[in-house]
Amino acid sequence: MGSMTIPIVASREPPTGQGGGCHGGKEQMLEAAKAAGKSETLAGYARDYPTDPKAGPHDQPQSMCPAFGSLRVGLRMRRTATILSGSACCVYGLTFTSHFYGARRSVGYVPFNSETLVTGKLFEDIRDAVHQQADPALYDAVVIINLCVPTASGVPLQILPKQINGVRVIGIDVPGFGVPTHAEAKDVLAGAMLKVARAEVEAGPVQAPKGGRGAKPTVTLLGEMFPADPVVIGALLEPMGLAAGPVVPTREWRELYAALDGAAVAAIHPFYTASLREFEAAGRPVVGSAPVGHDGTEAWLQSVGDTLNIGQAQIDAAKNRFLPVIKAVLAKTPIRGRITLSGYEGSELLVGRLLVESGADLRYVGTACPRTPWSDADRQWLEAKGVQVQYRASLEQDLAAIAEYRPDLAIGTTPVVQAAKQRAIPALYFTNLISARPLMGPAGAGSLAQVINAAIGNKARFDQMKAFFGDAGSGHAAGVWEAQNGVPQDNAAFKADHRRQMVKMAKKRKAEEMI
Repeated sequence: MGSMTIPIVASREPPTGQGGGCHGGKEQMLEAAKAAGKSETLAGYARDYPTDPKAGPHDQPQSMCPAFGSLRVGLRMRRTATILSGSACCVYGLTFTSHFYGARRSVGYVPFNSETLVTGKLFEDIRDAVHQQADPALYDAVVIINLCVPTASGVPLQILPKQINGVRVIGIDVPGFGVPTHAEAKDVLAGAMLKVARAEVEAGPVQAPKGGRGAKPTVTLLGEMFPADPVVIGALLEPMGLAAGPVVPTREWRELYAALDGAAVAAIHPFYTASLREFEAAGRPVVGSAPVGHDGTEAWLQSVGDTLNIGQAQIDAAKNRFLPVIKAVLAKTPIRGRITLSGYEGSELLVGRLLVESGADLRYVGTACPRTPWSDADRQWLEAKGVQVQYRASLEQDLAAIAEYRPDLAIGTTPVVQAAKQRAIPALYFTNLISARPLMGPAGAGSLAQVINAAIGNKARFDQMKAFFGDAGSGHAAGVWEAQNGVPQDNAAFKADHRRQMVKMAKKRKAEEMI
């Protein structure tokens, strides 16, 4: 049961993008980038963020533009400037989204046209923008992000100076055709920053943390979390003589040094492949999973203790202090109902564990992120409980899970939520309503029950609305129409004729491509 994959019959026809640029197909953009000198970069992404090479267009995660992940990492850091190089429409969308998510800083943009792109003037413009931005009084680092078109055109950010006036210059390519999800794009920039920071540490003394270096060994936390979670993790570690270290992605540059100085790294989000490579190069051991629920907290404390050679008595002291509390909270706030869960943040398996321990009948967990060794413990635990785990989950697989398991509640991305509500199934948006809550230790144990039980309790309201509205506004009757003209009528003959025309046009395009 646990290893079953919901079958999706995907079209194997490649996208028929017309022309180059943003409108070219993925394969066309990929080949252009390789021809332009980006082979090494793209090969590295393929190793770090693997996908099924035989996958069709519907077998890939449908997340937001991946560059948003890197942009988000840069914007959350103090004294860091971020510059985008890409099509104006892409830049507009990314900056709009970033400010929607709470960024309070401007994003730099280097515009281009066909002439500046092909003549190399775009690179010169980027170089000039970086020199103008690199003010050591304001910034520790300037980040330049190539989007799809500059990457496909081979704009060589790697030959920019590494420092200008003491300000670090970090150029990265984050094309949609090379980095699968925005979650993994966080790792692209975080890993690039850690690489620079590690070289600086190896070269000589670096800045200490603002509060100074603590007396206790620390555990670096890898992955974006609810602000209360690092505090809770610190409390969990305290009986073992340990402290919580910085959270990567960090809030400022000097925290990168403190992160590398940790005694171990907790891969809370297990897909940070490039970042973990830097920690391992620095000699730091990695601990997978996270302290979620009773079983997860017990296993995680044991794993951290064993990794850092903590005495069993101290490990048991931590367990005895917190495990009874977690167990009591879980029992006090049970969740009753069948649930399917999906998302693209990277914490989906952790949330799944917490739901199961809360009493939920969880049938499916889909994550847009890839399978890695650091999520194996979570996967094995969930599968042992009869939960289907799907890595690199597509929208089609998430929807198929809803159809298969008929849940009382669907947790997922926006289109999953929309599809569930159309079926009169209560649904919650994972990113805003689930992942934006504490998950760790006693605080996380009771954090989900109220919102989930309230949503499941709305089932009767959905049934009433479905019964009242019927099929109004769906299918051919969807959209806005003038009342005096009546509801649009289904025209089967027109549909059939249109279908024939589309088939004819597709055959014509194929013939032209062969010529």
